[in-house]
Amino acid sequence: MFCLTHTDDLGRIVIPKEIRRVLRIREGDPLEIFTEKDGEVIFKKYSPMGELSAFAAQICESLHKTTGAVSVICDRDTVIAVSGGNRKELLEKRISPALEQLMENRGMYRAGEGESVPVAEGTDTPVVSAAAPILSAGDVMGCVLFAAGEKTSAPCGETELKLAQMVSGFLGKQMEE
Repeated sequence: MFCLTHTDDLGRIVIPKEIRRVLRIREGDPLEIFTEKDGEVIFKKYSPMGELSAFAAQICESLHKTTGAVSVICDRDTVIAVSGGNRKELLEKRISPALEQLMENRGMYRAGEGESVPVAEGTDTPVVSAAAPILSAGDVMGCVLFAAGEKTSAPCGETELKLAQMVSGFLGKQMEE
């Protein structure tokens, strides 16, 4: 995608709306800026959750061993850790708009009868069975969730919901420090 933009008198540039939409760049999102020797400037969305990806993978593994369910941790855009399922199916995939909206609601979620929130964009399965947003300093940073392979197996118990809530609270506190 190519767009032309200009700097203003303060050196600011506007990232065109189409690029912001495609990359899911929201107002206030942190960006990393890199320069190349040939004069290129590269903007990359910064994910504070990405700093915790190795730690998140260990947590997912523990959650999976404890519950037997597929456990997932994502930032606001992509899946950063998965355990107990086809990792390639989810890891580093963009999250679905429905999951993004679920996180923005800032509340706990447990799938009800006939409800279906896909984890990743462009696929119907796996679906979210329980989720808790990761909040840090009042901002949504990501989500801890349990996933099910099919819509019919989506409902989960109180234990998974409480575990997701506990882990999301812990990760939120870690990000504040």
